Amino acid sequence: MKDSSKLSVLEKVGFGAGDMAVNVVWSSMALIITFFYTDVFGLRTQDLAALFLVVRFIDAITDPLMGLITDKFTTRWGRYRPYFLFLAVPFGISIFLTFVTPDLGYSGKLIWAYATYVLMTLMFTAVTIPYISLIGVLTGDPKERLSANGYRLFFAKVAAFLVTIIVPVLAAEWGGGNIARGYQAAMGLMAAVAAALFPFCFFTTTERLQHEAEKKPIGRQITLLLRNDQWLVLCGVCVIGTIGYVIRGAVAAYYAKYYLGGDAVVLSRFLATGVVAAILAMVASTWITKRYCKIAMFRWTQLAVGVISAVMFFAVKPGDMLLAFVLYFLLSFVVDLHAPVFWSAIAEAIDYGENRLGERVSGLAWGGISFCQKAGMGLGGAVVGWLLTYYDYVPDQVQSEFTLTGLALMLTVIPGVFHFAMGLLMFRYRITDGYYRSMMEMPPQKSAVTA
Repeated sequence: MKDSSKLSVLEKVGFGAGDMAVNVVWSSMALIITFFYTDVFGLRTQDLAALFLVVRFIDAITDPLMGLITDKFTTRWGRYRPYFLFLAVPFGISIFLTFVTPDLGYSGKLIWAYATYVLMTLMFTAVTIPYISLIGVLTGDPKERLSANGYRLFFAKVAAFLVTIIVPVLAAEWGGGNIARGYQAAMGLMAAVAAALFPFCFFTTTERLQHEAEKKPIGRQITLLLRNDQWLVLCGVCVIGTIGYVIRGAVAAYYAKYYLGGDAVVLSRFLATGVVAAILAMVASTWITKRYCKIAMFRWTQLAVGVISAVMFFAVKPGDMLLAFVLYFLLSFVVDLHAPVFWSAIAEAIDYGENRLGERVSGLAWGGISFCQKAGMGLGGAVVGWLLTYYDYVPDQVQSEFTLTGLALMLTVIPGVFHFAMGLLMFRYRITDGYYRSMMEMPPQKSAVTA
């Protein structure tokens, strides 16, 4: 297997453009769609919770299946890149349809929500599994992978910035008094941007490394993955961290509107504050990990999130905008310092499994991580629906003190507990840069795993 030279800036930008496209959906699901479904589309919070859970059961099948497909088939353009070219337009259409609010009764709208959200999720899977696998074949250098992931996550946060700062404002302006039509138009624009970015990623990246295609039976691949203790740690980290991220992100719009008493502009600025902090975190993370242990940074930043979350809950009172913005910026910055490290760690955990067990499982490993991410999204979304129901949330009404306290807890302490737990779990992950270099200098073990 021939390694590559360092990646060019253009290739890193192209790689990042792919995640920018992906994050039009991810950011919408994490930051916009819960608020859209309750306050614009008109779904009941309990139905929203059920929707998120049902879709995640579908992901339990489609994510690993897509991982197997990417392992089985390759083309003259590579194993992963062709999906970006041929599925870009269907991906964009699925985003647009999800934010269409049909003129139907409640049952008809609920069916539409299920159908379009499932379609968007399937398209998301079909492009995301190849995308997150791509880093493993761009370069074999851990530092280059980390740098490329820094670019990737920077552009991902740019997508989040566009969704959060532009969509609420454009929805209000373009709706002409019809906010549902405004969201449809604004997200249609975001869908077009996403559809254009994937071909750019296709044409600017190159699959240099060629891993042997998986020919092992699915049962054996699962056995190998279950023996890879470091991959299992990352699975747990992914689920726990995503739940916390989704709860905080989904309730941010409610917090800005009801707890801080803001209008559409304040809502947009509050969401954008979190995204700007996350963008700066991508830059800071790349600088920090060049000088300090990336795994240590991962652990301690997530523990710090728990502490900052508690401080924000007790310090910020209803309507206290300035302090809320400052602490939310700090919280969002510290939360996302770990992100480039996590996505680099997956590729290294796959190499670890090959080195320790003698056989490589790549596609299913990436598919499993994607499923864990979506499982966290589904569980987090369901928890948001259940908590909004528990705290007696009613759209477009003056909220009770009980409801406002619940919204504050959902933005701070509740997700903070999940991030604190994620930091603790990372103490069981041991593949530091030094460990990885030493491991790769050793010959792989002969497989001792029975089918």
